[in-house]
Amino acid sequence: MLKTLHKSLREYKVSSILTPLLMVGEAAMEIIIPFLMTYLIKEIKNIGSEGGIHIGRVVLFACLMVAAAIFALLCGLLGARLSAKASCGFAHNLREDMYNNLQSFSFANIDNYSTSSLITRITTDVTNVQNAYQMCIRMLVRAPILFVAAIIMTCLIEPSMALIFVAAAVVLGVIVAICMFKVIPYFRTMFKKYDKLNEVVQEDLTAIRVVKSYVREEYETEKMKRATQEVYDYSVKAEKVLNFLMPSVQFVMYSTMIILLLVGSDMAINGWGNVDFSNLQALITYAMQILSGVIMVAMCLNFVSMSKGSADRICEVLTEHTTLPKPEQPVTEVADGSVDFDDVDFFYSQKADVAVLKDITFHIKSGETVGIIGATGSGKTSLVSLIPRLYDATQGSVKVGGVDVKNYNLDILRNSVAMVLQKNVLFSGTIAENLRWGDENATDEDLRLAAKQACAEEFIENLPGKYDYDLGQGGVNVSGGQKQRLCIARAMLKKPKVIIFDDSTSAVDTKTDAQIRAALKAHAPQTTKIIIAQRVASVEDADKIIVLDDGRICGIGTHDQLIVSNEIYREVYDSQVKGNDGTGKSIEGGENNG
Repeated sequence: MLKTLHKSLREYKVSSILTPLLMVGEAAMEIIIPFLMTYLIKEIKNIGSEGGIHIGRVVLFACLMVAAAIFALLCGLLGARLSAKASCGFAHNLREDMYNNLQSFSFANIDNYSTSSLITRITTDVTNVQNAYQMCIRMLVRAPILFVAAIIMTCLIEPSMALIFVAAAVVLGVIVAICMFKVIPYFRTMFKKYDKLNEVVQEDLTAIRVVKSYVREEYETEKMKRATQEVYDYSVKAEKVLNFLMPSVQFVMYSTMIILLLVGSDMAINGWGNVDFSNLQALITYAMQILSGVIMVAMCLNFVSMSKGSADRICEVLTEHTTLPKPEQPVTEVADGSVDFDDVDFFYSQKADVAVLKDITFHIKSGETVGIIGATGSGKTSLVSLIPRLYDATQGSVKVGGVDVKNYNLDILRNSVAMVLQKNVLFSGTIAENLRWGDENATDEDLRLAAKQACAEEFIENLPGKYDYDLGQGGVNVSGGQKQRLCIARAMLKKPKVIIFDDSTSAVDTKTDAQIRAALKAHAPQTTKIIIAQRVASVEDADKIIVLDDGRICGIGTHDQLIVSNEIYREVYDSQVKGNDGTGKSIEGGENNG
């Protein structure tokens, strides 16, 4: 874990090294000051008895104490500044490294995490590690040095007094260890509850329209209460343990001070041992340093215990490797839009018992229009996800342009395959900015042409600002059908070799759907077009139609061929086109095109 996290220090290694060194300097001065004070007190006593002949030595010790105090102050200030720089920079790099690794994930990797969990890891977990790291490079270095040095100085004054401090430190160490042992499991569980809380919030806000339309505000409020209550419960359990820690430490500390004063005063008064009133003050100061060192260690361990679970969760993301290995000699050009599936089986995970796709074999020529139709859950989206290598086939091969997709440079392959999903995603920004995801160098004329082909030009021209119209977060300022047309235009701008429509015209009327297909046929004749659709009208003029049933191909042919030979296709056609009244009107409201 430490090795993984250490990689994110990079340019902040120097600050991370200098901070402990400065803490050593500060601790050394704090140890020296009581020692100098002992000699200063002795010299002051000598002034009264010997007529002030050692006044120069008094001034010398006083100046040394002032110099030590100033040096300690400078070390402390500079150390605090550098520790803040190192910890904040470390957190910055951690978030950047996690996000960069997330971008390399395949869909199979992403399926291992919930969105809310990833958000918690990048935000809350990194903040916990940042705070713990800052405490470690400052307090966790300074405190042990103070503790050891103070013990040594105490031994030099009176070894028997050091035994009191060692005994107190052992008791405190046991208390801290017990508390940490009990509190770490609570923190680990609490972070999992944070994931659940973020999931509830994200889901509720994303689907706020559905919540309100079904009048489920009260139900969602109760769900939120349960999630926050679970976080509260484990937070309280952890804090109860930690709240026991500090009073226990203070009790041992003050008890030690009382014992020290009783024993030290008796030594000074009765003259046994090496303790007198001049060095009793130094012993008290060292006692405070020893015990405060233990308290600082306890505080550091508090942060470390809280961050341990966070660090583990961060390392899970940082060490996750994509399930899509890079080829040794990647192909950097896609020859054409031909697509070939040869005996393909696909499981979503190695633990899955049932294949999503089984024995899939078909061949698509470059430039062909191919429809894919089948019941919900038949594997349509899973099938097309293998083409741009969002997933890898478990068995068999998938080829684009005559080359296995596993042999391509992944960016080259995906730039040659455009996907338009049913659940359309737009980003904050203008229409033009969103369309240029397809081609960042597209001119205004390119944008207008793509919008025209996607039947989006008319509504764009009626918007205030037109192509500079701000869509808002997730495209909330346009309708579902408008979103779909914008996403189609964005895909067309890529000028891909293969374009996949995953039921992406479901929110537009049949007339607009037909216009989009006609524009594709006219303006992208060399582009292979794969259309997943629920309605037969969207695919009946395709060069071939693939019928899926339970992850298997149960028919391939043209519309006319399948009407005769494939029962599943015929049932879908009859249910949509003939309807229940025999009028020839489709259930979508279009005319019978059969």
